[in-house]
Amino acid sequence: MPLRMSLDRSNRDAPVITVGGDLVYTSAAPLHAEVDRILADKPALLVLDFAALEFIDSTGLGVIVHAWREGQQSGTALELRAVPRFLATILDMTGVTGLLARPLGDPHADAAARPAGRG
Repeated sequence: MPLRMSLDRSNRDAPVITVGGDLVYTSAAPLHAEVDRILADKPALLVLDFAALEFIDSTGLGVIVHAWREGQQSGTALELRAVPRFLATILDMTGVTGLLARPLGDPHADAAARPAGRG
């Protein structure tokens, strides 16, 4: 199923990107670009709503981590909303749940987001 995405900027301090369909290698680039565009404005919060998400692969997971990491650097908190059970399981198994729970500006956040073996 192709990626579907919509943006709600009615609250400028907390834009919401609703993501549906498959967030995979072949479809993740538009979401990645939209995240970067939004974070350039440095809102207080970025919300990713996954109510209509059907499937996610490691590239899609990487977009979530990217949004969190870039948000840490720009002072924007990340909130995942309407997370389907399969995504919650993946986030837990990969340790991303713990990463996302770190407070904004956590001094250890940068090290936690780097792959093992890189300094």
